[in-house]
Amino acid sequence: MATSHDAKQTTDHDQIRHWAEARDGRPATVKGTAERGDDAGVLRIAFSDDEDLETIEWNEFFDKFDQEGLAFLYQDETKDGGRSRFFKLVERD
Repeated sequence: MATSHDAKQTTDHDQIRHWAEARDGRPATVKGTAERGDDAGVLRIAFSDDEDLETIEWNEFFDKFDQEGLAFLYQDETKDGGRSRFFKLVERD
């Protein structure tokens, strides 16, 4: 039986954006990983000020997300019922 603290996977842009924004998350890239041009670099969701992350626009995040064939693995709640920030970007099945 699946529970809300079990990990789920999606590629739905609206669902990912809603999950992140409900946790004050913003699309980001790891500084220094973007190549010249339009490449967003290594994708992350930033939840607070982190000097290693650079905030990017959602459209840039999802362009790279789709280009790399990624899926968003996430958890809605922690085991004790709190709001979880657990996520991982994985290869699509």
